[in-house]
Amino acid sequence: MQLHTFTILGLLTASHVLAWSPTDSYAPGDVDCPSYLDDKQYDTDEYKGLVRAANGISDAEKSWIASRDNVTYDNLKWFLNLSNMTDFDTDKYLSNITENNATRAPRIGISFSGGGYRAMLTAAGEISGLDNRTEGCMDHGLPILQAASYISGLSGGSWFLSTLVFNNWTSVQDIINQNGQDDAIWDLEHSMFNPGGFNVFSTADYWKDISNDLDAKKDAGYKISLTDPWGRALSHQFFPKLSDYGASMTFSSLRDFPTFKNHEMPFPIVVADGRAPGTLIISSNSTIFEFNAYEMGSWDPSLYSFADLKYLGTNVTNGYPNEDGKCVAGFDNTGYVFGTSSTLFNQFLLQLNTTGLPSVIEDLLQHFLEGVDKDDNDIAEYYPNPFYKTEWANTESIVEDTSLYLCDGGEDNQNIPLAPMLRAERELDVVFAYDNSYDSNETWPNGASLVNTYERQFTDQGNGTAFPYVPDQNTFLHLNLTAKPTFFGCYGSNLTDLMDKVGTDYIPPLIVYTANRPFTYYSNTSTYKMKYDDEEKLDIIQNGFAVTTRNNLTLDDEFRACIGCAILQRSRERLGMPLGAQCQKCFDEYCWDGSLDSDSSDLPVNYTLDGMTDGAEHTTNSSTENGNGKGKTSGGLSLFYGGKHTSVLSVVVGLLAVCLVGF
Repeated sequence: MQLHTFTILGLLTASHVLAWSPTDSYAPGDVDCPSYLDDKQYDTDEYKGLVRAANGISDAEKSWIASRDNVTYDNLKWFLNLSNMTDFDTDKYLSNITENNATRAPRIGISFSGGGYRAMLTAAGEISGLDNRTEGCMDHGLPILQAASYISGLSGGSWFLSTLVFNNWTSVQDIINQNGQDDAIWDLEHSMFNPGGFNVFSTADYWKDISNDLDAKKDAGYKISLTDPWGRALSHQFFPKLSDYGASMTFSSLRDFPTFKNHEMPFPIVVADGRAPGTLIISSNSTIFEFNAYEMGSWDPSLYSFADLKYLGTNVTNGYPNEDGKCVAGFDNTGYVFGTSSTLFNQFLLQLNTTGLPSVIEDLLQHFLEGVDKDDNDIAEYYPNPFYKTEWANTESIVEDTSLYLCDGGEDNQNIPLAPMLRAERELDVVFAYDNSYDSNETWPNGASLVNTYERQFTDQGNGTAFPYVPDQNTFLHLNLTAKPTFFGCYGSNLTDLMDKVGTDYIPPLIVYTANRPFTYYSNTSTYKMKYDDEEKLDIIQNGFAVTTRNNLTLDDEFRACIGCAILQRSRERLGMPLGAQCQKCFDEYCWDGSLDSDSSDLPVNYTLDGMTDGAEHTTNSSTENGNGKGKTSGGLSLFYGGKHTSVLSVVVGLLAVCLVGF
């Protein structure tokens, strides 16, 4: 092993290094198969070698979550005391729960939507408002991250999540503090297609390195798709402190990260969709896949299987290696996984010949693309198929093909990765759903993701998984449900008819829905915007903090208590406890009451501090426009920064392109 595998934040151990790609490169390599393949319990109706039926969470996840519960319990007690729940003794309540074997402490999930760099940066601000490591969060935020059990992301949300997780669960505060330094995480000043800017030789070396990575994988006998260069390019921005930029870092290596082994983070999940070449995804027929540190697979009846993530790339039939004792590791490259979750962006790589780059780089890229499969360019091909000939799927085409085809997790219009959070086996009480989508004509969220998740439960793929009632998109806008946090499924007793309809007795978690909106900055940038100068990057993060915290807790001095009420609601219902006056007031304010306003005319388009309007914008004071007609809102500086990071370098728009054209 080379030294680069020891350098990530200086915290990795020798056992961790051994979990990376066995070739110490982007190429997978042969390894001994796991000893459990010789165990008879892995050859049953529920287990077949490296795969298993999706009849519950894995034993490894179950054990990990049990240990995480010990961490979240103390942090939850601390937050509830901080939240000033005036008519409720939280310490006594939680103590009673732990002493009552018939119930359990609340579990929290957090989900972040897709939406390219906009979603990544907005989510960074949103999670900052939940993280007690953030400057200002203790006084002006909702520090519940350390009390969360699960966290999920897809597409741009998976970029943000993977960056934090695979940089040893770093904080957004730490990323901001290193802004402007050499090898800073999330240096987006230049597009990933021309990261060297004026330095043409730097850009040429960058693409040559990526080309060499892909050649190594191809020479090892594996197919290359556009997801490979896409994931490698993103990794250069997310893992700059690794000398190989994560070429040898696998997603399953997370099992040996100290921060994961010590249960210091929520259990991370990345979501993608399944799609065969030439088919069109709609929410009712998509197969939703999840990747976690231990497995990848799907709960959906179309597959209903999970495979050991570490041994992807192994030629298997019904879970067993085709060659006894010979397995493969290193296929599950971290960048390839979050690249899979964001394949919608692969098309950019097909346009490299029109980017105005210097001819020497363009020639290199065209040579590089000659060896990449561009058919069905929004698909990531997993060959060999880890589920080949498995016996639990009800869609034969998935398990009869020698390749498995996955794509962007938002292509089924469920842009918030809620599916993993709804599983009864994970026992979540509340899920905080952050929507940074680009739905409306004004390019803000309109609740479409929740609508699609709600509708899916009534299809065969719903598989008995319930989701609370939600209204249509027009109602989301008319009733200000995207302008401030909205709670869905507040009362379990109101969900019994729905549960009967989908065939489950599991009450789904309460959903705390928070949509991106302007407080300190107009962060509704295009999903396909590929570069951000430092000032805009920090402005979007800053606005995300304000979105999470209701403008730094300035709009509701009891908002923390209301969040505490949402967290505790399901456990109170299990114990038959009354809601209490303070929580009743909160629910009257934040719970959707079931009313509808589906009129498509006169939809509100602008924001006020506490809602939406079809009149003039009024978020903090007046807006200050930039060259795009959107920009900062004045008078709304988040205490997250307190002015510390405002003197960052700005890049003159268009200067780089002009210089390159004249190069």
